[in-house]
Amino acid sequence: MSALPVERWRTTIAAAYEGRRAADEPAVRGAVEGAVAALDAGTLRVAEPQGEAEDAEWITHGWLQQALSLFFRLRVSSTHELGPFEFHDKIPLKRNLAAAGVRVVPPGVARYGSFLEPGVVLMPGYVNIGARVGEGSLIDTWATVGSCAQVGRHVHLSGGVGIGGVLEPPQSRPVIVEDGAFVGSRAIVVEGVRVGRGAVIGAGVVLTASTPLVDVTGKEQVLSHGAVPPRAVVIPGTLPKRFPAGLFGTPCALVIGQRKPSTDLKTSLNQALREYGVPV
Repeated sequence: MSALPVERWRTTIAAAYEGRRAADEPAVRGAVEGAVAALDAGTLRVAEPQGEAEDAEWITHGWLQQALSLFFRLRVSSTHELGPFEFHDKIPLKRNLAAAGVRVVPPGVARYGSFLEPGVVLMPGYVNIGARVGEGSLIDTWATVGSCAQVGRHVHLSGGVGIGGVLEPPQSRPVIVEDGAFVGSRAIVVEGVRVGRGAVIGAGVVLTASTPLVDVTGKEQVLSHGAVPPRAVVIPGTLPKRFPAGLFGTPCALVIGQRKPSTDLKTSLNQALREYGVPV
């Protein structure tokens, strides 16, 4: 990373994004193309943890989000033909997957500017530009990883999972799914929510920045938002809310326990929910 002109790219991209330099200047184009190429190679990343601790804070590099926004402005749509498939888009697909040690099952798509570590398996799902997926993770059928999302190592995103993306405003934290997490089928995680290491998210859970996350493991409920604790087991739930028309249940997510050592193997993660009497 030290060989890259990161500071020069940062200042050039910021000036263009703020309108102080023309986006089509050669220096701006070079900075944008260089930054996106570094994202594609995994040399840079939009967000990263500050240390190895389980509770380490994450920092978001907003200038890389600016670079991605400018990249779209600078690109012109073109047609790409891959066997029987035809695409017409501004962004090409990732290349050299075999050399990267990545398996992509047709018609799975990873866009240029995303980064997949060795051992990633992408079923017929989607990984958007700026996203990063860690070693040994599985993106199952019709699961989507949005722009700039950070998916850790040995994560399982089950079929139909929706991991949200973000480009603007710059500096907005992307969705973060940390190492060893399991996200159940059709779950949705958006708006910068952080899923802690080893957490188990049950099928159909919806997590947004404003979704109440209710820990019901003690004698009294504990309410939080935006972050799932490490190794937490989470299922869909409802909270009562009174409206003029009456009392209704509104969506929430319930923390019902902690993932046990017996569920550490990926093949037995569904057992984490069965142990708490929850259907999966």
